[in-house]
Amino acid sequence: MDEQTPLTENEQAVPGRKAPVVAPAHKAIKKKSSITKLVLIGVVMVIGMIFAFVPMRFGLTLYHPFLSKEAISLGLDLQGGVYAVYQATNTDTDNFDAKMEGTRASLESLLSSKGYTEATIVREGSDRIRVEVPDVDDPSGILQVIGEPTTVRFVLDSTNETIITGENIVNAEPGYDNQNGYVVSLEFDSEGRKKFAEVTANNQGQTISIYLGDSTTPIQTANINETIPNGRAIISGNFTQESATELAGQIVSGTFDVALELKESQTISPTLGDNAMKYGLIAGVVGFILVIAFLCLVYRLLGLAASAALIIYVIIYLFFLAVLPWVQLTLPGIAGILLSIGMAVDANVIIFERIKDEYRGGKSIMAAYHAGFKKALFAILDSNVTTVIACVLLILLGTGSIKGFAITLLVGVLISLFTSLVVSRGIVKYIINLNSYNAKLYNLKRAKRYEGLDAGATDAAVLADMEREKQEKEEKQQEKERAKAERRSQKQKGGETA
Repeated sequence: MDEQTPLTENEQAVPGRKAPVVAPAHKAIKKKSSITKLVLIGVVMVIGMIFAFVPMRFGLTLYHPFLSKEAISLGLDLQGGVYAVYQATNTDTDNFDAKMEGTRASLESLLSSKGYTEATIVREGSDRIRVEVPDVDDPSGILQVIGEPTTVRFVLDSTNETIITGENIVNAEPGYDNQNGYVVSLEFDSEGRKKFAEVTANNQGQTISIYLGDSTTPIQTANINETIPNGRAIISGNFTQESATELAGQIVSGTFDVALELKESQTISPTLGDNAMKYGLIAGVVGFILVIAFLCLVYRLLGLAASAALIIYVIIYLFFLAVLPWVQLTLPGIAGILLSIGMAVDANVIIFERIKDEYRGGKSIMAAYHAGFKKALFAILDSNVTTVIACVLLILLGTGSIKGFAITLLVGVLISLFTSLVVSRGIVKYIINLNSYNAKLYNLKRAKRYEGLDAGATDAAVLADMEREKQEKEEKQQEKERAKAERRSQKQKGGETA
């Protein structure tokens, strides 16, 4: 008979008694299945690395790998650009917070309409707005587009009455027509359309002046030549393309709910970002190689399994960085990536140390594997849950680079949980299935009292427990299906009775 006798705790605990040596159970393990699965994992890893790092051309289409500037959205500090910080000039107004949020949304809409779709507009504190526009050819032009956000007033000169304010202006943009040359086109909301139609109908030949903020000097004065009932007006004159663009920008700057003052602005060179990205990648690659070398040296085949799981982790991580629209990679974000990689390695170290402890205490390699993962689970979950909570708080309360750090760290922690508890566990399982009787391959050692105990002494018991657990799960599933079918039958009978 091939059946093995499991080693009981009473037999292990008797001092001076030699533990029974039982024939290893590795012959009963399905090696072919494990080899097939390991080969499939290796193929998936190779394919993933190709898609992650190698650019390819499919016909006329050029594929950009996950780790590329085209795939991953880079922040201002990595690809250069411009940033500006604006502060509200008057915070003592009704619904100030709502007006600040409206102003932020208006700035975002303005830059998006001008083609700067990757611009980031966030609030800093309660009374500041930070604008970041990465990867721009003319950084100084961004400040001209935004202008100096303030209030705008259209005043009828004959009565000195304000007829239109920035709240009534939907859009202002430069244009060109054959009759007037360069012009500025205005569009009003429904309230502004009614006011402007009435004023232009009753005051033809009069002038309207446009003022910014509290200034007494108009930025433009226009004649009322006809009634304008449709809410769309054109300001014409001796405009050049530059002057028309400047006037349109000045008018748009007055459409915000809150008047803003420019407090800080800076242009960041793309060269600085390129160097930071290059050296960050070099540091990451060197650190990654050292970590893999450490794992393989200390834990041998276990470390090899962890290294494979770590490579899969990096591939999945890069994929999510490339596809998630709200992830923007910054220098603090790179720090979050490296920190999350460290936490992924830490999870594997915790698991492997538990396996070593279990084997040292008399269990077989397979039994130590199951016990190690099971006992390390809650320690890993506890440490990662606290990190997740901290990341969520930083995302909700932080701004700018702090939020970028928190997002990349959160994504990395969640992926590391999957790779360490699922991927790493699977790879270790398949490797142990191939050899569960040579402890040296895993750098495992017995305590002195268990030196004579074979490495696979309790494998039969472990396999029996696994089979029993599998049967229990199947029985529970069948019981659920029977209960569901019974409830369905009772509902049908109730319907027929009714």
